[in-house]
Amino acid sequence: MTQLSCDAGCPDGGRHRLLIGGITPFSTVDWPGKLACVAFLAGCPWRCPYCQNHALQSRDAAAQTADDLFALLESRRGLLDGVVFSGGEPLAQADTVWAIARAKELGFEVGLHTCGAYPARLREALPLLDWVGIDVKAPWDAYDRVTLGRETGALVRESLEAVLASGVDMEARTTWHPALLSPGDISAIGHDLAERGVRSWAVQAYRHVGTTGELPDETVYPSDVPADLPPLFDHYEFRRA
Repeated sequence: MTQLSCDAGCPDGGRHRLLIGGITPFSTVDWPGKLACVAFLAGCPWRCPYCQNHALQSRDAAAQTADDLFALLESRRGLLDGVVFSGGEPLAQADTVWAIARAKELGFEVGLHTCGAYPARLREALPLLDWVGIDVKAPWDAYDRVTLGRETGALVRESLEAVLASGVDMEARTTWHPALLSPGDISAIGHDLAERGVRSWAVQAYRHVGTTGELPDETVYPSDVPADLPPLFDHYEFRRA
């Protein structure tokens, strides 16, 4: 498994650094119901074969800085609802928590996309967050099949429980490629999430464009989702990833 150093993005000489692969100034799809700026942070500890941001798995993808992000946010005050920290895995960088706090100081709501790989850092960030989108990639005992890591399911389960305990508005999302997850796996995920108290779940169909191409070009459809799952949630959505 490829590992990132936990000091990625740590303060350097008293300055906070963010390794940002790109910034989207306006987005209506990255935070449901919000108009947001999205900062795509570089670095991720996992190598999910369906990832559409695989270029951001490496910290070498960094092309912009915290200065770029906050200059943009200063100019967008009153025009945006909030900012989303995405990736890669934004919590792979220690200074993401500082950046979340800084965005709040500027008056923005803050959302986070996370794979759940860093539960301790997530708990640190949660008091500052207004919304979390957390990936739930597989049944817990089959997680490494998707992440290509080791014992990754336990980390995500801990992160999910932390989000639920915090009361922060959240959405769980599951990307479905038929070579990685069966309908039975989807059923297991959905029932587990509902039993834990997750009220919003999105099933995202695999999309081949933008990936490394290592998976076959296959997808799933709304009718493939077991019919008993959508009623378990206050909000359920089938999406094209």
